[in-house]
Amino acid sequence: MAKETKQSTGKTGKKKRRTSWKSIIGGDILATDFFRRQTKLLVLIMVLVLFYIHNRYACQRQMIEVDQLKKELTDIKYDALTRSSELMEKSRQSRIEEYIATKGSDLQTSTQPPYMIGK
Repeated sequence: MAKETKQSTGKTGKKKRRTSWKSIIGGDILATDFFRRQTKLLVLIMVLVLFYIHNRYACQRQMIEVDQLKKELTDIKYDALTRSSELMEKSRQSRIEEYIATKGSDLQTSTQPPYMIGK
């Protein structure tokens, strides 16, 4: 008996090819019946993969921006706290009296407590 190099699939009688590295690298595998039938599905999968990658990078960019804004907010809070404490220090009565005395003003602190006028 002679050896047959062709293999049949049974019902259809088509040749069954083996997949080799040469057919994968050369792109011949994309011309197979399976890939022709599944073209729309493969395109959909590729679009979804690209969307997933884009979404991930956009999310990472937003997370970096949120971290930067949190750091900036912390710096601003500390600056506001510093300015508030400086204002409290400068607006204390003893500090104001000392400032007025150094300027040579005639202003003096009242010795009588305040009272309400009429009711």
